[in-house]
Amino acid sequence: MFAEILGLDSIVVVAIIVVVIGASRLPKIARSVGQAKGEFEKGLKEGSTATDIDAEKKEK
Repeated sequence: MFAEILGLDSIVVVAIIVVVIGASRLPKIARSVGQAKGEFEKGLKEGSTATDIDAEKKEK
């Protein structure tokens, strides 16, 4: 049933990743990816705010 949802190919890819990287290092990698995503979104938000402020200054 689980294979029907994800597909057999996805399960094989995940299994290979676990074997190559190691199960003990996966949580660390996932945490790092999550932090990087958060920093990226924070940068996007700051960039759009700065762009909005610059646009308002040009209008005046």
